[in-house]
Amino acid sequence: MSEKNGDFAVRSETNMGRWHEMTYGGVTSFLRRRYTRDLTGVDVAVMGIPYDGAVTYRPGCRLGPRAIRAASVQLAELKAFPFGFDPFDRLSVVDYGDCALDPHHPDTISTTIETYADTILSTGSKLLSLGGDHFVSYPLLKAHAKHHGPIALVQFDAHSDTWEDDGARLDHGTMFARGIADGIIDVEASTQLGIRTHNDMDLGVETLTAPWIHRHDVDAALEIVRRKAEGKPVYISFDIDCLDPAYAPGTGTPVAGGLASWQALELMRGLLGLNLVGMDLVEVSPPFDHAEITSIAAATLAHDWLCLLAQTA
Repeated sequence: MSEKNGDFAVRSETNMGRWHEMTYGGVTSFLRRRYTRDLTGVDVAVMGIPYDGAVTYRPGCRLGPRAIRAASVQLAELKAFPFGFDPFDRLSVVDYGDCALDPHHPDTISTTIETYADTILSTGSKLLSLGGDHFVSYPLLKAHAKHHGPIALVQFDAHSDTWEDDGARLDHGTMFARGIADGIIDVEASTQLGIRTHNDMDLGVETLTAPWIHRHDVDAALEIVRRKAEGKPVYISFDIDCLDPAYAPGTGTPVAGGLASWQALELMRGLLGLNLVGMDLVEVSPPFDHAEITSIAAATLAHDWLCLLAQTA
C-alpha cells in the first residue's frame, strides 16, 4: 500500500492535492485538509468557532464545527460537482483548527475571535469559518473590514439579525445592526436572502424573503445580489436556518417555509466571479439533527464556496 494513503490531515507535508481516504475512517479535518497553523502560501484557512453562548432558543451549535468536518468526508472523495475538478489541485487550503475560547469569560469572546481572524487574514490567506452561533459573524466582519474596508454582506438567513443592539450584548440576533452602526457593512451593496421573520426595524439592506425567492426564482435573486455587490469585497454569512427545517432540522431557531438545499446551492454557485473575501457557515446544532441532514448541507455549501475560489484561481 502506498505511503500516501490515509490521514492526509496529519501525515501530509504539503497543502495541495489529496490522498485516498476511507470515508468511514481516519482524521476528519474539513475536507481532509492538512491541520496546520503555518499559513505560508495558503490560499484559504478553515477555522472552527465552537461557541453558542449568544443563542436565544436551542443550544448545541458549539458542536457544529466538529459535525461539519465529519460530514465533509464524502466531498473529499471525488471531483467537485458540478465543477468537474479537484479544488485542491488549484487552491492551497488548510484546516487551522478551532478558535480557543473561554466561555466562562464572555467579555473575551468577541475580541478572541477577531484576533484569530486578523492573524489569519494578515498572512494574505482567506478565511472560511465554521460556527458556532451567528454572533461570531460580528468579530469576523470587524477583522475583514480592517483589511478590505466596508463589506458587501450577502446574508443567507431566516432572520434579519438587525434587531436593536446596545453595542455590548452577546446576541445572535442583533450583531448586523451593530455592524451597520459601526460602518463595517456597506448597506447599499448588501443583500439578505431567505428571510421569513418580521422585524419593524428597516436598516436599508435589500431583503429577498423566502416567499419572494420561491415566486421569482434563483436567477432573479442572483441578478439583484450581483448587481449590488459587483466590484465590492463580498463576505458571505450563511445561517443554516435559511434552509427550511425539512432540509436543516439541526439548528437553534428553525422557521418553516425556508429555502430548499438545492436553491441555496444554486444561489451559492451563482456568486462566481464576485470578489469573495470570506465566509462563515453558522448555527448547525447537531443535537437536533437527523442522519446528518443539516451537517451535510452545511459542509456542501462551504465546499462550494471553496470551489468558487478555485474556479477563478
